[in-house]
Amino acid sequence: QVRLVESGGGLVQPGGSLRLSCAASGFTFNNYWMYWLRQVPGKRLERVAAINTGGESTRYSDSVLGRFTISRDNAKNMVYLQMNSLTAEDTAVYKCAAKRLTYGTNAFDGTYDYWGQGTQVSVSS
Repeated sequence: QVRLVESGGGLVQPGGSLRLSCAASGFTFNNYWMYWLRQVPGKRLERVAAINTGGESTRYSDSVLGRFTISRDNAKNMVYLQMNSLTAEDTAVYKCAAKRLTYGTNAFDGTYDYWGQGTQVSVSS
């Protein structure tokens, strides 16, 4: 049974920081790229961060570049998102997702094999 369980969301003040965690199970974690996505009602799903299987390469959306850091611990089947300098525009449901790359696929086509339920992040005074 595949599981991606996010934690660490909550209410934080503008300018504050939050660290999200995602615990993965039920698949060979180190064979998958991992992602953090966020969803705001009425807006398109946004990929905010991506990390390759070994953790050596990362990519971020322009909106979070320099403020967010994605990392992974393959020994623990965990992926993290450190979020700094948060603004109200970062308010969203944050989900982790996994994708196994094969011939004919790419890491940034907007499709995923698995994703979690999400954790709410609210940035407000």
